[in-house]
Amino acid sequence: MANMFLMFYLSMIMFLFGCMVFVSNRKHLLSTLLSLEYMVLSLFIFLFFYLNFMNYEMYFSMFFLTFCVCEGVLGLSILVSMIRTHGNDYFQSFSILQC
Repeated sequence: MANMFLMFYLSMIMFLFGCMVFVSNRKHLLSTLLSLEYMVLSLFIFLFFYLNFMNYEMYFSMFFLTFCVCEGVLGLSILVSMIRTHGNDYFQSFSILQC
């Protein structure tokens, strides 16, 4: 029982560290995408232990992983298109107002 609460707190701390890195690091798109994936991984760990603790089915975790993969693919496609058009992944090198 104590180990379960320890894992809950550990996943919450992981999520908070991921949020801090996401907010503080705004120079490269790749580093922000990595911090987002870290936050998603910590949410998955929290969800897994919560569902395991409450004796629920693990089908929801499969849906969560599916949407996480879609989020990762979308981020990588934005990164690739940004590198093709601008040549780098700096946020300062492009304007959002350009079409």
